[in-house]
Amino acid sequence: MKKIILLLAFFISACAPAGEQSAVVLPIALATSTAFIDTASYPTAQVELAQQNQVASGIEVRMERASVDGKNVNADVCFTLPDTSDWGVSSASLTYAGILLQEYGTTLVSLQEPADGVPGLRCDTLTFIVPPDADLSNTTIVIDAIATTPREGEYCSAYMPKIQQAMLERGTGITLDCLDVNGVLTMQILSFPPEMTQAQAEEIVYSDEFYSVKGPWSFSFNLAQ
Repeated sequence: MKKIILLLAFFISACAPAGEQSAVVLPIALATSTAFIDTASYPTAQVELAQQNQVASGIEVRMERASVDGKNVNADVCFTLPDTSDWGVSSASLTYAGILLQEYGTTLVSLQEPADGVPGLRCDTLTFIVPPDADLSNTTIVIDAIATTPREGEYCSAYMPKIQQAMLERGTGITLDCLDVNGVLTMQILSFPPEMTQAQAEEIVYSDEFYSVKGPWSFSFNLAQ
């Protein structure tokens, strides 16, 4: 088609009267074909897990089902809450066909706060992205840890006693207390050894170990069609 247009332009130009300027308008762009994506060919499957519950570090994690929808491998995960803080899955991975994925997304499904001595429960959907042709016949999701960011006031009510106990047992020489700062009880470092800087003391006191619970909790399944 492009060759025909160019030939026509040549003939029109050749036949134009001498001395007159002829204007030939050619298409700016030619339409191109759009790649066809057959979404129906993307894998879709769901499986109920045989071993749904696991307990590690006093935390029970339950994965009832796993599914694949196109590029997304989804896993419905529920876990008991250690306290009233805002807990979530902080480290997880998916392994399939010798490939390890450590990037994932989370979507909150439900949250039941602790009440009357009954532990709270949080449920999330973990989503990993895999190629549409991924071999999911032998797939494992491992939750390595859950973690929290304490809310205002929780450092004193929930965390300071166990952190101070750990400082004493380890002989760090760090002492803590909760002081009133603008009407809010705030955890403060009262003292630390002279060979230690303030930054080093804070790194110890605010270490992830006090605000996370390590597993692992491991679940294997077959999502092959």
